[in-house]
Amino acid sequence: MDGIFSTLFMIVPMIAIFYFLLWRPEQLKRKKHQNMLSNLTKGEQVVTTGGLHGKIVGVNKELVVLSIAENVKVEVSRSAIAFMKKGGELIEGE
Repeated sequence: MDGIFSTLFMIVPMIAIFYFLLWRPEQLKRKKHQNMLSNLTKGEQVVTTGGLHGKIVGVNKELVVLSIAENVKVEVSRSAIAFMKKGGELIEGE
């Protein structure tokens, strides 16, 4: 019986540590990023996962139209937006 309790005594804290140090922060980060993607609006500066820096000129349910240079517009999926830019700084999901 002592063996079961000592094993359980070791496993429970390990699960708690795994949850609070790995799983929960990643879950919060993902939720924050999803919130950022759902609130994208025209005029915001963004960076895609591919590294394109651009200004949003159109927003659709699934697509975002970016202006990356003068008279150059690119359509990317919403999920391809990695960061927002504010004041020259990259901001990951607000």
